Amino acid sequence: MIGELLRSQPEIALFASLAIGYFIGSFRVGPIQLGGVCGTLIVALLLGQTGARLAPDLKNIAFALFIFALGFTGGPQFFANIGRGWRYGLLSVVEIVSVLALIMIAVLVMRLDAGTAAGLLAGAATESAVIGTASEAITKLGFSDAETLRLQANIVTAYSVSYLFGLITIVLFTSQFAPLLLRVNLREEAERVWRKLGGDGAFGEGQRAAAPTLVGRAFRVGAAAAGGTVYALEQTHGFYLTVEQVRRNGVKVPVEPQLTLAAGDLILVGGRREAIVAAAAGLGEEVADAGFDQVIAEKLDVVLTRKEAHGLTLKQMRERAKPEEGRGVYVAAVTRLETTVPALPGTELNRGDILTLVGAKANVERGARHLGYVLTATQKTDFVFLGLGVLVGMAIGHLGGRIGGVSIALGTGGGCLLSGLLFGWIRSRYPFVGSLPSAAAQILKDFGLATFIAAVGLSAGPDAIKLVREYGLALPVAGILMVLVPGLLSLWIGRVFLKLEAPMLLGAIAGQQCSTPAISALVGVTGNSTPVIGYTITYALSNILLPLLGPIVVGLAGKFG
Repeated sequence: MIGELLRSQPEIALFASLAIGYFIGSFRVGPIQLGGVCGTLIVALLLGQTGARLAPDLKNIAFALFIFALGFTGGPQFFANIGRGWRYGLLSVVEIVSVLALIMIAVLVMRLDAGTAAGLLAGAATESAVIGTASEAITKLGFSDAETLRLQANIVTAYSVSYLFGLITIVLFTSQFAPLLLRVNLREEAERVWRKLGGDGAFGEGQRAAAPTLVGRAFRVGAAAAGGTVYALEQTHGFYLTVEQVRRNGVKVPVEPQLTLAAGDLILVGGRREAIVAAAAGLGEEVADAGFDQVIAEKLDVVLTRKEAHGLTLKQMRERAKPEEGRGVYVAAVTRLETTVPALPGTELNRGDILTLVGAKANVERGARHLGYVLTATQKTDFVFLGLGVLVGMAIGHLGGRIGGVSIALGTGGGCLLSGLLFGWIRSRYPFVGSLPSAAAQILKDFGLATFIAAVGLSAGPDAIKLVREYGLALPVAGILMVLVPGLLSLWIGRVFLKLEAPMLLGAIAGQQCSTPAISALVGVTGNSTPVIGYTITYALSNILLPLLGPIVVGLAGKFG
């Protein structure tokens, strides 16, 4: 009876797959968590045994929206990291080349068909988008409908089998085994790097609320500081503190850079905590109740578009800024690819980063004008821009050809991915067109991918058991090797030749594998977010390059498998 209901109303199977799948995917065992996409696939495979099917059009639309949004959100960082972030970007190239070589070895040794090979790539590399680009490529091979469906089912089954083993392997490799091979204490290394980048003793993630980075304190000017100007005081401490207010003999004095401080003046100083702590002894006695007016700290999210700032550290950017431009402006957070990067003096900035500026309203507005454009909170989506982007992607998807006798076709998935990159880049350069709020983009990515996965899982259900019986343990073993070999190569190249710091190197390896659980485990082990610096660059590159690898694997496996 349940099977008949699901066959007559497949939308029930869709939302049951989403609800139960995300519920299963939310459970965590240590650092390992399946995630909603894999959970949805497992449930869809089971419900697919009932014969429930979703319309192919729904599957195609869902994937087109997902892959366009993926390219759109990653476009600015993808182009920003080409060339300038070459040391980390090289690790993504290592991932692509080694994974492709391993897949072809598996194709020749295990006689894999195109679907199984692509599914092995998607699962071992933990990149779900490969399922869509490879599935569409299979339709271009000219097989019968039955054979096409069988190969597409093999993608999903091989993915579900190899994903779990690939996920466990990358998490354990980056957080446990790799530090042993490097012979380092990862937590101590992360603390050392944190300090090297300009962080103070409160480096742990859990210490931020108790010891905020930006603070304000009041002092009575002593003999050591008397006679100096406001500008000289701020310059001495690298402009990491600002004299916000001055009271002299009970009267408020306008604060100007050339104002000379007098003994007994009450001053309100704001800025980075470590700078104020260092300056406190020379300023004078700290005052608990100085009677200052309340200072309202404004917070603005600014998209960094200034070309000259790309590749500079926060410290370098502050040093190169004119005093009248940078005074009183502080970067409280750096967000890159929806991931928070530590906002330390040594943190290198990329064009497209979102900088959270904090300070007096006039100061942060002035800083925003010099750095980029304010990311205004909006809930409106520019559907003209979105619709045009998807149409351009579909047009690009028709491009293809034969290379060395191998048929390569981008398809709608690859086309929409490239279109999303282009339109995301355009949006970053011309911020007043193409509004796609981050929350809306996230919904497109999450719901689009989950719906697509549920659809292919339901259609693959009956053939899943056959493939598992055919290959047995071979697929899990191949999935593990496809994580370990690129990981070990990147570890060796990154340490010996690129001289990368251990936390950033391991973060980059997690990023080249597009593994969010791995970076979460790393941050937990290190105690701070230094691994994220390496993660965001390789994640941006691999998240684009791996899906484009899907049609290539299908073409090669179709010829040699």
